[in-house]
Amino acid sequence: MTSDHESSQSDAVAVAAEQQAREADITRQVLDSLRDCADPRLQEVMRSLVSHLHSFVRDVRLTEEEWSRGIEFLTRAGHITDERRQEFILLSDVLGASMQTVAVNNQAYADATEATVFGPFFVENSPEIAAGEDISFGADGEPCWVEGTVTDTTGRPVPGARIEVWEADEDGFYDTQYGDDRIAARAHLFTDADGTYSFWGLTPTPYPIPHDGPVGNLLAATGRSPMRASHLHFMVGAPGLRTLVTHIFVKGDELLDKDAVFGVKESLVKDFLRQPGDGATPDGRDLGGRSWSRVRFDIVLAPDGT
Repeated sequence: MTSDHESSQSDAVAVAAEQQAREADITRQVLDSLRDCADPRLQEVMRSLVSHLHSFVRDVRLTEEEWSRGIEFLTRAGHITDERRQEFILLSDVLGASMQTVAVNNQAYADATEATVFGPFFVENSPEIAAGEDISFGADGEPCWVEGTVTDTTGRPVPGARIEVWEADEDGFYDTQYGDDRIAARAHLFTDADGTYSFWGLTPTPYPIPHDGPVGNLLAATGRSPMRASHLHFMVGAPGLRTLVTHIFVKGDELLDKDAVFGVKESLVKDFLRQPGDGATPDGRDLGGRSWSRVRFDIVLAPDGT
């Protein structure tokens, strides 16, 4: 004879099983709605997205209040986003989704230079400079001489490779964050016939990602810092070779293992060698007695399509 306790346990199991079936049926209905999608890739992405999203909701037993707060968070991210600020890229960055996408799309190939996160501060149509010229355009910071080569994975120089470079000033701000029309600490140049390049920039300094919006609120709520390790951005491309988006980081920076967007890779950490103000510069530039630094970054591009 079944006891009342055993009967209650049996009823609880039955209710749980019925609840699970109801939840699974909702997922099935949404997946079934995608059957007629004409784009196979879109169908694949959407089916996976729905499956994972529904699994997340069921796994954490998301409350309706939490769901509402999530919608409010995304709404605020949309409202703060404009032509100068991309809060959704920041959100992707701090969740590691940007770096995971970079990893998936830049598979290791021979000794090709590693890629890292693009970031939200790239601007099209930067000024062009010649070899040895200055990208700072009046931005504050310690001068830094940057030089290196661009080769393919067989060691052959890549002449005419386009190199986009951009960085924050010594106060941790990109030109786009000032709210005016200045263009500073960004430019593009091309490698010489032997694949070499050089320019004056600024010694990178650490800075916080914008944290006065919803992404900053999220970081604070989860006990995380908004600080990025000191870095200099590069985007390098040439016909027949995979475009590289990467940074170089400053050896010895205390934030290397705490970068807010998980962008640091050991191979991209470089020695920025400090130079005295009375030392001769590589191109004879007169720095007026100011100290400066120098760094070498040799870039290796993988074949296109790898």
